[in-house]
Amino acid sequence: MLRQTLIILTLVATLVLPFALRPAKESAAKADDTLVLVTPHNEAIRHEYTRGFSEWYRTRTGRTVAMDWRVLGGTSEIARFLEGEYVASFKNIWTKKLGREWSGELQAGFQNPRLTADAPAIVKEARAAFLTSEASCGIDLFFGGGTFDFEKQARAGRLVDSGILKKHPEWFTDAVIPRSYAGEEYWDKEGRWIGSVLSSYGIIFNRDSLKRLGITNEPSQWTDLKDPRLMGEVALCDPTKSGSIAKAFENIIQQQMQRRLVALTKENPLEEPKAREARAVREGWMAGLQLLQIVGANARYFTDTSQKPPIDVAAGNCAVGLCIDFYGRQQEEAVRRRGISDRIGYASPAGGSVSSVDPVALLRGARNPEVAKLFIEYLLSMEGQKLWNFKPGTEAGPERFALRRLPVRRDFYANAEFTARRSDPEAQPFVQQDQLIYRSEWTGGIFREMAFIIRVVCLDTHAELKDAWRAINAAPPEARAQALAVLSDLSVVDYDRANKEVKQALGSKNKVDEIKLANQLGAMFRQNYLRAEQIAKDGTN
Repeated sequence: MLRQTLIILTLVATLVLPFALRPAKESAAKADDTLVLVTPHNEAIRHEYTRGFSEWYRTRTGRTVAMDWRVLGGTSEIARFLEGEYVASFKNIWTKKLGREWSGELQAGFQNPRLTADAPAIVKEARAAFLTSEASCGIDLFFGGGTFDFEKQARAGRLVDSGILKKHPEWFTDAVIPRSYAGEEYWDKEGRWIGSVLSSYGIIFNRDSLKRLGITNEPSQWTDLKDPRLMGEVALCDPTKSGSIAKAFENIIQQQMQRRLVALTKENPLEEPKAREARAVREGWMAGLQLLQIVGANARYFTDTSQKPPIDVAAGNCAVGLCIDFYGRQQEEAVRRRGISDRIGYASPAGGSVSSVDPVALLRGARNPEVAKLFIEYLLSMEGQKLWNFKPGTEAGPERFALRRLPVRRDFYANAEFTARRSDPEAQPFVQQDQLIYRSEWTGGIFREMAFIIRVVCLDTHAELKDAWRAINAAPPEARAQALAVLSDLSVVDYDRANKEVKQALGSKNKVDEIKLANQLGAMFRQNYLRAEQIAKDGTN
């Protein structure tokens, strides 16, 4: 009996002590004000901006503020949450406050920014009512993610003008925060979202793992991930689950388009420019998909979260991974800080990635709008920007964590006094050679379709793709060439079909249409991959 009691007490102590010893935090009940944020940002960012804003807010207002962070997962999970909450909130307003009848047609229509002139009058009325309502999701700010996600929220009407453009017009100039750079938009002209920090994409690699595989040159370009020695060694994300990694894949495809345009211009400078561009886009689209297909064939897995690949590369579970720049830099620093070695490296391919922004936005119906607006002001001020890239412990820098991110303010990089305090003084996002220029008209309209196609080409058919790629690399040259031609036949998802058949299926109100297309394409690619594998094996025998 005594032994059982001791075991129970030990278990209770194990469960309770971590909570009892946890540092005390100022609760919302004790603070003068509260700010509720939903974010995909990690704990380090949340910690440093809680501390930084709390101090700035107290100095600015003489009041205390409690930061209530809601972490739901990635931007896809956040988007689903926001949609559900706003549907419930507006339905309550429509039926109880306005005394109107609800319907499925209204539920779809009030969030639709593209209502046509012949849309039912009741649907247009509901849309207008929502855009002037205080429908709320119970959260004040959406902080972090990609511009694609924020644009969707803005068009749906869930984001509202924070007033920061009018309050600080001096910040929104080419010298400070440009409207756009290298084809990427940095803030919404209606003030519904503002870029707060830059993100680019690259390759994290484990030097010990590369040595084990006999690879002496560190990866510096996306094409380096095609190396057959990397079979089962590449860590990738599902682009339909991670908006940031989908953006990275889009950069890879756009680089191929841009390179093709340069080549075609040299080959035939007299060709009509629009026709040449259209040809470059189509050929670059195919080249980009074929590159991603082989990278996918080398993949160990496709995870749902963009934070997993850097961790696995650092642990040696994978040799290389595709990741957001700051995940790569943070993992590199974490290994070095533990005194292990410099075995982790990170490279952003020259001409292969643009610097896009992670925005912040005020949500419709915010319960604490004035506090939220002050957070946006702090985040974009030079004080808030310093936290992104100053070293921990330096004056005006973070307290504990080196965030290793690049501020959005261009004037930050022009201040020579900051250099010694920066974590990445060599990083100059506004001064790059061979700059990739993002062209939204090329792939922006089929961003979701692109992610879907990559999923079907690489993820849904991964087992067959890997087997075919392994057989191809074991085959003699002639059989290898024949099998590779079959493997890389992606004509059923060429640029025109992506813009037509795939867009039509994904835009259908019936989800079954998307599933049917995925199954149909998946079956076709599996057949191709099995055929390619057989050709390679026949040539080997």
